[in-house]
Amino acid sequence: MSVFEKEIRERGAEFDAIAAGRHNDPFAVLGLHPSRDGRVVRTFQPGAKQIELVDAGGDRLASMLRVRTSSLFIGEMPARKRRYALRITYEDGNTRTIEDCYRFPSTLGDVDLYLLGEGSDKKIYTKLGAHQRPIQGIHGTRFAVWAPNASRVSVVGDFNAWDGRCHVMRLHPGNGIWEIFVPEVGKGSRYKYEVLDRNGTLLPLKADPFGTYFEAPPGNASIVFDSTYQWQDDAWMSRRRRGPDLAAPYSIYEVHLGSWRRGEGNRFLTYRELADELVAYVVEQGFTHIELLPVSEHPFDGSWGYQPIGMFAPTQRFGDPDDFRYLVDRCHAADLGVIIDWVPAHFPKDEHGLARFDGTSLYEHADPRMGQHADWGTYVFNFGRREVVNYLMGNALYWINEFHVDALRVDAVASMLYLDYSREEGEWIPNQYGGNENLEAVAFLKYLNTELHAHGAISFAEESTAWPGVSRPVDGGGLGFTFKWNMGWMNDTLAYMGEDPVHRKHHHDKMTFGMVYAYNENFVLPLSHDEVVHGKRSLLERMPGDDWQKFANLRAYYGVLYAHPGKKLLFMGGELAQRSEWNHDRSLDWHLLEFAPHRQIQTLVRDLNATYRSLPALYEVDFSHAGFEWIDHNDRNNSVLSWLRRDKHGGYVICVSNLTPVVRHDFRIGVPDRLDFREAINTDDERYGGSGLGNGLVTAETVPSHGRPYSIALQLPPLATLLLKPADRAGDVNVRTN
Repeated sequence: MSVFEKEIRERGAEFDAIAAGRHNDPFAVLGLHPSRDGRVVRTFQPGAKQIELVDAGGDRLASMLRVRTSSLFIGEMPARKRRYALRITYEDGNTRTIEDCYRFPSTLGDVDLYLLGEGSDKKIYTKLGAHQRPIQGIHGTRFAVWAPNASRVSVVGDFNAWDGRCHVMRLHPGNGIWEIFVPEVGKGSRYKYEVLDRNGTLLPLKADPFGTYFEAPPGNASIVFDSTYQWQDDAWMSRRRRGPDLAAPYSIYEVHLGSWRRGEGNRFLTYRELADELVAYVVEQGFTHIELLPVSEHPFDGSWGYQPIGMFAPTQRFGDPDDFRYLVDRCHAADLGVIIDWVPAHFPKDEHGLARFDGTSLYEHADPRMGQHADWGTYVFNFGRREVVNYLMGNALYWINEFHVDALRVDAVASMLYLDYSREEGEWIPNQYGGNENLEAVAFLKYLNTELHAHGAISFAEESTAWPGVSRPVDGGGLGFTFKWNMGWMNDTLAYMGEDPVHRKHHHDKMTFGMVYAYNENFVLPLSHDEVVHGKRSLLERMPGDDWQKFANLRAYYGVLYAHPGKKLLFMGGELAQRSEWNHDRSLDWHLLEFAPHRQIQTLVRDLNATYRSLPALYEVDFSHAGFEWIDHNDRNNSVLSWLRRDKHGGYVICVSNLTPVVRHDFRIGVPDRLDFREAINTDDERYGGSGLGNGLVTAETVPSHGRPYSIALQLPPLATLLLKPADRAGDVNVRTN
């Protein structure tokens, strides 16, 4: 009996399982193996008519025999030969020589496998996913994916006709990772994972959870991509390593890349076009940071990126990952920080994504009372599973390390913190102590923020509840975020500004209440995308009155924003005074700049940014009582607010806001010193479309007011905010004596 006949008789069942795509350990069968009479090579090659073993130089070593009528071939390996390749003649007559993927060893070492199993590999993205590399001098791509409950996982793609029998992966049973090195597969190859669940049921093809580049829908395949980008931001990154500076100015321009501006035919601008046009515009407008709505890959435009499928992939809508790197690099060259919205709270149920990835609730909780968000129709990450935490932590650090992103704005934090978030009685499961706090999510957020800060990055929480210590350091009992969005201030002040001025005196507390809790957190004041969609109207159209009053109200409100303690955020289009709500399917209404009132609002925002950055009193002491004093917060009958902002060295700015259309002549407010003051900003200036009523040099008098020994008399324009700074006149002595 020949060696081949023995093989077929003894391993027939295994050969049948290989041919049927049911064998879960093909490395035990395929490739080079010892036999009773020497060594044999086995290979499975659909479409092959004839196969020869050849050496590294292409010389024939042996012919291979087809097993029965299948696509499995066996050949005897000559003695003393170690390397071989497969020369395949296909049924269509074409011939090709390939390397056998089953002759290569695992590329994951013992330490790699240990850390992955432990869930502590902070660079997990360098182990899992698709990575080009040479092995034994042969170039190809190593694929690795976590699917512990699968009975078989294959990588399929345009390199194997999407046939799941061709590249069945090696299982590392200790941690459920499947892995294979596929020779000659390189950059640009499309691929997915074909998974059989534990019962042998074939699941829908899955995109790579660690895929770094994706094809456009409806294909949704992952694409092999390794970066060749050469960064130019060493100086920026060196400064970043010093950590966050809470005393720095933060004026953030929030952007949806797909609708900031469109090209001809309503096409998306590319990352590289945005690197020119968007960066130049943001610099011209004087912002300090750009915040991008989620840029990770997502199948549905209407989700704005908040339902991500490819969390490791900048969306292909605007270019490839190196194009996105170029955009970040250009931001840093222009002295702009880059913040991206990051979504660890939930993920969509699309069948090619993370949902029931190996046929089980792998990334999500199995119980819908823990694992689903009814509001969004999405799954919730299982923060109690170390591999899931490792996945999310690795993703966060991936954006920080690989794309040089400076900060993450974490979306929907409240939905992570509370087990009963948007759930009725009986729809949620209490924690081990009977409470509604998601203790596992809390632990994850603390871990996340500790690591982000250790890497020189910062974090922002979109958190809308009274959870204590969101931006308090972890070692001080907090969640460890650098900043928290002040949703209360935003809601209260927008509600106030929506009132007719004649009624505002009855709602005066909405403008002052924010100072009651202003120092509980490190707050950002967000006028974000969420405030100009879903029937809420644009900021301009939320203002009452005729057109003149709408614009005046908006100007006054922007003045309050920049003068109030807290960092600033404005969604794109706010500086244009958009009339319509934001529409993600089209460009901002840039044509509005043809009209003076809209140009003048844009000019005001630019001047507010310049003034804000030039006066440390407006930003240095945002998070301490030492940076703010009310002059008068009780003048509800006149709807006038006045306050003082101080810097670290005692310098200050006087802020006054008249929120009615009534001009107030000789309006007296108390000031700390007998100084001369000049307007740094008057939102009623003709330059901004106002009436032009203002104040020249204002001299403090020894007339007590508001509990202070000195005061100034102002002309308060209608619906306007004034920022006054001590005058700096050459030859003048600013501080006067009695």
